[in-house]
Amino acid sequence: MLTLILVILAAVIFEYSNGFHDAANAIATVVSTRVLTPRQAIAMAAFFNLTGALFGGAVAATIGKGLVDTEVVTMTTVLSAVLAAFGWNIATWWLGLPSSSSHALIGGLCGAALAAAKNDWSVIKWNEGVWPKVVLPMIASPVAGFVFGAIFMFLLLIAVHRFTPHFVQSLFGKLQIFSAAWMAHSHGTNDAQKTMGIITLALFTGTKAGSFDHWPRWLDFLKTPSFVLPKWVIALCAVTMAAGTAAGGWRIIRTLGHRVVKLQPVHGFAAETTAALIIQVASYYGIPLSTTHVISTSIMGVGAVKRFSGIRWTVVERIVWAWVFTLPATALIGYALERALGTR
Repeated sequence: MLTLILVILAAVIFEYSNGFHDAANAIATVVSTRVLTPRQAIAMAAFFNLTGALFGGAVAATIGKGLVDTEVVTMTTVLSAVLAAFGWNIATWWLGLPSSSSHALIGGLCGAALAAAKNDWSVIKWNEGVWPKVVLPMIASPVAGFVFGAIFMFLLLIAVHRFTPHFVQSLFGKLQIFSAAWMAHSHGTNDAQKTMGIITLALFTGTKAGSFDHWPRWLDFLKTPSFVLPKWVIALCAVTMAAGTAAGGWRIIRTLGHRVVKLQPVHGFAAETTAALIIQVASYYGIPLSTTHVISTSIMGVGAVKRFSGIRWTVVERIVWAWVFTLPATALIGYALERALGTR
C-alpha cells in the first residue's frame, strides 16, 4: 500500500509541476503582447487547462499501455518513471528551458521498464507505440509548428494589410484571448492525460498482481481490472494540473514570451491558433505530443515572417538541446531508479 501511495503522490506532484512548467505554453504570448496581465492570463489558463483535462482519454491509453509491455511493469517501475520525469521538469524549469514534460515521462517509463525487464529491449513497443506516437511526432510537430505558423502569419498579414495598425492591434488583442484559451484547453486535453495514464497503469498493475485483494472493502475503488480511466483519477489530475498552472512558471514564460522573439497581438494569435490546432488533432489520435515543442516552434515560425533576423537563435539553440536530451536523459534516470528501487 505504501508503494501505491508513493506512486499517486509522486504522480500528483509531477502533474502539479507539469502545470507550472507548461503554464508558459498557453500564456507566454498573451502576456508578452500585454493583452492580459500575468495574473489574468494564469487564471484563464488554469480554468481552460481544467476543462481540457476533463475530456478525452486516447493519450492516457497510449501512455498507460501503448509504449511498454505492462507485464513487466510494477509499482516501483511506475514510481521510477514519475520520479525521473519530475526531476527533469524541475531541472529544466530552474534553467528556464521549455523542455517537454511528455517526453520526460515517456523516457522515464521506457527506461524503468527496460530495467525491470533486465535489459530485454522487446518490452518497449517500438513499432506500434514509441516510433509512430513519440519519435515521429517529436520530429514532425516542431516542423509543423514552424511551417504552419509561418504560413498562417503570412496569410494574416495579407488579410489585414489594408487596415490601420491601431485597428489590427485592437482586433487581435481581443481575438488573442480566445486563441490563448483554446491553447490552454488543448494543453489540458493532451498533457493532463499523461498522468492519468500513469496512475491508471499503477492501479491496473496492482489489481493484476492481486495487491488489493486483502485491502478493506472501502478501498475497492482502487481496483482497476481493465485499463479504463477511473473518474476519480480524471478529476484528481484535472484539478492538480489547473492548480499547477495557477502557480505559474515565470522563468519559462519569460523565455518563450520575451527572449525568443518580440510579439504583437496578431503574432500571438497566429502562434497560439496554430499550436492549439496541431495539439487538438494529436490528442484525438492519442499522440502524447510535446505542447512545448509545438508552441515554441509556432512562435519561431510567426517570428520568422515578421523578421527572420529578429529571432534570438542563441536562445533557440538552448531550447533545442533541452529537447534532444530529454528522452535519453530521463530514460537513464528511470533505468537507474528502477535498478536501485526494484526488488526483482
